[in-house]
Amino acid sequence: MEKFCSNKYFSIFVKTLIFFDLKTKIYVSVLFISIFFLENLTYSQNFTRANDWKKYRKEVILQVGISQFLGDLGGLNGTGKDFSPADIEFRLTRPSVSIAYRYKFSKTFNIHSSFNYLLVKGDDNLTQEKSRNNRNLNFKSNIFELGTRAEFSFFRNKAGHRYGLKRTVMRRHKSKSDEFMAFIGVAAFYFNPKGKNPETGAWVKLQPLHTEGQGLPGGPPQYKRVGFVIPMGVCWRTIIQKKWSIGLELNYRKTFTDYIDDVSGVYYDKAALENAYGSTSAILSDPNKGLIPGATNAGEQRGDIQKDTYMSAQITIGKFFAPKRSKSRLRSKF
Repeated sequence: MEKFCSNKYFSIFVKTLIFFDLKTKIYVSVLFISIFFLENLTYSQNFTRANDWKKYRKEVILQVGISQFLGDLGGLNGTGKDFSPADIEFRLTRPSVSIAYRYKFSKTFNIHSSFNYLLVKGDDNLTQEKSRNNRNLNFKSNIFELGTRAEFSFFRNKAGHRYGLKRTVMRRHKSKSDEFMAFIGVAAFYFNPKGKNPETGAWVKLQPLHTEGQGLPGGPPQYKRVGFVIPMGVCWRTIIQKKWSIGLELNYRKTFTDYIDDVSGVYYDKAALENAYGSTSAILSDPNKGLIPGATNAGEQRGDIQKDTYMSAQITIGKFFAPKRSKSRLRSKF
């Protein structure tokens, strides 16, 4: 622990932790402590030869971490900024898990394919910005994502001691191999927003309720729960014994929908919603607190025109699969 306190990550850990609630503190604590221990396990035999990477092209990866949503709902105490991490509400941090496969075409270019699960959430009740707090909308959604990306990498080898202290015959050539990657790709994803009914406390699927008048006269068309995203970000990993990799990935998704949180346009007439889709539709379309008279009348702004985004920060653990060596045949001299 004393070593951790003197580590470069400790000051970042302390400064960051004080802003979180208890649940998020647990997520962040696990992330930082894991990075510290993984960093101190990374010195071993690695890619020390120029073309060593060719023998270890294939890698299966497990990724575990946290996810965040940037959209119309929630955010901090200012005006919402859908594309800005400055608007992140850390109390709504949720888990994310991925399974991936990487193939290394060259020392500087990889293809990475993955299946990802993320949980995202937004809640106006957590912000002190008056208009959004009065709006009082909330949502949560599971996101299932399947995608492929191109990775452009910088590979670095750092040599260490070649022999042990006693300079024994056994060679102990230690080194550290780091790879830094920037990536961009394309993925398909599925989402299904649910809102909490203020009267019953139950979570209800929002898309079938047409909360902005989808399908009604003057309303927008119904949105689809399947879409495309562009994942982009950076990744760092360290190679261990030519068999394992451990790293950290930051992944930001650019989407083409504004309905991950079921909020996009303007308020629709509540009486018309109730007649067409029932009382639950009317209730969840406008559960406002009444702090700003007339702010949620039909035709008033409910969301904005910017598309939703979501992101993840994950620890990655990979297993390399070296090619099988062909067996040599002994030829008889006779």
